[in-house]
Amino acid sequence: MRPNRYYDVIRIGPVQVGTFHNGRGQTRHTAACTAPKCGFSAEYADRSAAELAARTHHCTA
Repeated sequence: MRPNRYYDVIRIGPVQVGTFHNGRGQTRHTAACTAPKCGFSAEYADRSAAELAARTHHCTA
């Protein structure tokens, strides 16, 4: 299985939001925090939900 190819990647604070196609051919969106020891990441069906998660995320680390 080939790795996910992210495109349309933006950064909102420490969180990166990117779009990819999963193994079933669906377009999915992910938000992942890049801060050390944070560990936040989530996958969403629509881009606006991923961007909202990025805007409202507060690191616990």
